[in-house]
Amino acid sequence: MATILPRMSQDLFGQLQIFRLRYLRNNAEKKTGETETDKRPITLNCKTLLNRVNVLFKAGRTLTSVRKTTLYFEKAGEHNTQNILKFVRKYAEKEGIKDILVASTTGRTGAEAVSILKGRNVTVVAHSYGFKEPGKNEIQTEHQKKICSKGSKIFAGTHALSGVEKAIRNEFGTIQPLELIANVLRRLGDGTKVCVEITLMAADAGLIPVDRDIIAIAGTSKGADTALRIRPANSAKFFDLKIIEVIAKPLNF
Repeated sequence: MATILPRMSQDLFGQLQIFRLRYLRNNAEKKTGETETDKRPITLNCKTLLNRVNVLFKAGRTLTSVRKTTLYFEKAGEHNTQNILKFVRKYAEKEGIKDILVASTTGRTGAEAVSILKGRNVTVVAHSYGFKEPGKNEIQTEHQKKICSKGSKIFAGTHALSGVEKAIRNEFGTIQPLELIANVLRRLGDGTKVCVEITLMAADAGLIPVDRDIIAIAGTSKGADTALRIRPANSAKFFDLKIIEVIAKPLNF
């Protein structure tokens, strides 16, 4: 596996290659009896060196970069749902990711997801009971049946980035640390905040592993328009959670 090194300037890279080629030429001339190697200048174009030489050190360390495609939507909203689910399906197949979380309030987006993301461990994460009305959940029966018939799970638990703190805000008009974190994440869109939150919730419930990457899908108000590749963590280890890659998100939200 290649080690990723800090980016170096073309001048420094070129000098390293000149030293390397001079060393190789010295060895070759020793075999043919030629001398005065260092007195003859070597003139090489750095661009040519960058194109032709990709080994920097004998230890096998290489300067590596990865180019991937991120899907950006012009506007946030539920009209992006089908496109993002199909895009995630291809991404998950290519990357070999098995575990996918989908945020869904009524279950409609969850039902669409389990149909498109066949063969994956799809967990639908819903609002907690009492989010809208005391003691009630917003998942609709028809969507619940479809999700469960596909072998997927529905989870409704305490929201990792609000919970009791929401009650404090509603009662006393003051904001607490968890909701500050939530609002910082919203700088990348509502979907980003929800993706992180449902990952914490599912990890705490034991529904996803914390030792391999998962995909979290969420949206802005309704549907889905954001997908992140995340290395999960339990909420007690929040700062171990890593957003590895932005798979898709809206540009305007």
